[in-house]
Amino acid sequence: MPRANDAVEAVLQEYADLLSILSEDPFKARAYEKAARAVGGYPADIADFDLKRILEIPSVGRSIGEKILEFLQTGKIAALEELRAKIPPGVREMIRIPGLGPKRAIVLYRELGVASVDELLRAIDEGRLAGLRGFGPKTAENIRAGIERLRGAGGRVLLSVALDLAESLEERLGRVPGVERIAHAGSLRRMCETIGDVDLLVASRDPGPVMDAFTTLPDVRQVLAKGETKSSVVTEAGVQVDLRVVPPEVWGAALLYFTGSKAHNIRIREIAVRKGLKLNEYGLFRAKSGRLVVAATEEEVYERLGLPWIPPTLREDRGEIEAALEGTLPALVTERDIRGDLHTHTNLTDGLATLEQMLEAAAARRYAYYAVTDHAPNLAMQRMTDEKMLEQRRRLRGLQERYPKMTLLHGSELNIDPEGGVDWPSGFLEGFDVCVASIHSHFNQPKDVMTRRLIRAMENPHVHIIGHPTARLIGRREPIDVDLDEVFRAAARTGTALEINAFPDRLDLKDEHIAWARRYGVRFAVNTDAHATPHLDVMRYGVATAQRGWLTKDEIINAWPLSRLRRFLRKGR
Repeated sequence: MPRANDAVEAVLQEYADLLSILSEDPFKARAYEKAARAVGGYPADIADFDLKRILEIPSVGRSIGEKILEFLQTGKIAALEELRAKIPPGVREMIRIPGLGPKRAIVLYRELGVASVDELLRAIDEGRLAGLRGFGPKTAENIRAGIERLRGAGGRVLLSVALDLAESLEERLGRVPGVERIAHAGSLRRMCETIGDVDLLVASRDPGPVMDAFTTLPDVRQVLAKGETKSSVVTEAGVQVDLRVVPPEVWGAALLYFTGSKAHNIRIREIAVRKGLKLNEYGLFRAKSGRLVVAATEEEVYERLGLPWIPPTLREDRGEIEAALEGTLPALVTERDIRGDLHTHTNLTDGLATLEQMLEAAAARRYAYYAVTDHAPNLAMQRMTDEKMLEQRRRLRGLQERYPKMTLLHGSELNIDPEGGVDWPSGFLEGFDVCVASIHSHFNQPKDVMTRRLIRAMENPHVHIIGHPTARLIGRREPIDVDLDEVFRAAARTGTALEINAFPDRLDLKDEHIAWARRYGVRFAVNTDAHATPHLDVMRYGVATAQRGWLTKDEIINAWPLSRLRRFLRKGR
């Protein structure tokens, strides 16, 4: 079930954005931003919290706490409604443009009278931004690209948002009498990085009660259509959900059909035709007689077509049909294969949980090893020092005896500077068990400069993993411009793993890049980049992305036994 924390985090972040426009006090907006992150990362669901328990959440003071309680009780915050009323809706939409932000949006509104995204596009086309300080030609084009990204999303939501919603609906609809099976299908079952509509499939001989329950759920804002076997609604979160009910005996064929992708389905239907068969959502039939051959399970349908069962994450017509016919489908990595997490943070820098809390949460996942990798000093806002890092190392070593089944690794997330250097000299870096190096600034360097920057970082013998290699934020920041062939070639040559960052708004590397990189023999690390204990659970999205890139556990360093991982981390030294 989606947690109340997520909704509270969203409204507090909106409150912070509006304050940054309307208030002269920057610290007030930052307080709300910090509280939003703290609530979002708080381990317990706060839905039933009273004020006393709300105030126990780190970074939540009384004023913010009272607003949280008001939202939990009424679904609104009066003070937020007042702030919204002071800014036109179009300007609030402009805040969402990647690369624009609240401060620039209000400058455009006050100086140029731009009060909507459409007006902003016209202002760019007419060259009106050129007269504003800080809005040169490059900035204007970046804003235009941000608008295109915003509109290109087309109402799509992150994988995590869609999956939380689907699993909540499945849990509730699964209790309706007569429901024998329920699952999500479509792009969500294929674990695509963003989702348009959520597709749900139910097996039942009595669809009426299912449709009634579905269309009257408290989450439903609008019923788009209600039929005997198919209904569509829009939820309060603005996500369209389509529900289909099929007889239990055709479950497999229906699940296969509605999972897609369209290209994959076309390919298997072509195979069916060549065999004198016809495939649709009701089953596999003899083409001439119309007699049903199989329909109950996906495995039976694939088998009758001469194919092994193909995992949904591969069903994109990217060679999976050919591999299935040749018997060379990979044994995809699973979440059970992951033995540890090699990129996580604590409240020593920008994390929300203590070292002890993060270790407890990792131990609950039965990891064989776990790395703490707080930020390094060149990311100045984190206020890291040599002394703080060494003290954390001492604490971590002292805590090892509490976790006899989990080896604690001390590391850091280093910053790749504009020239490709990283924090700390070689002598200091030697003390770490594992170092992740990431780009956190200067995202707009020319392609050749950015490529050299990444390669130089990989050539550092103390850099083991490149974190979120393209630095993208889905829907908010474009990937850096880099020669990926050269980067992948260098990663293989230097023995540097490339991260598959599991955070839902990153999923970086993306699936196509993973498949591309593995052709060079690159090794990967699937990490959460967790900043709070609930974030450790996003590993599922990183693993799904690895599956979509055709990875096996042998290609992922944190699916290896500790002894093999340690050999890799020596990086030729």
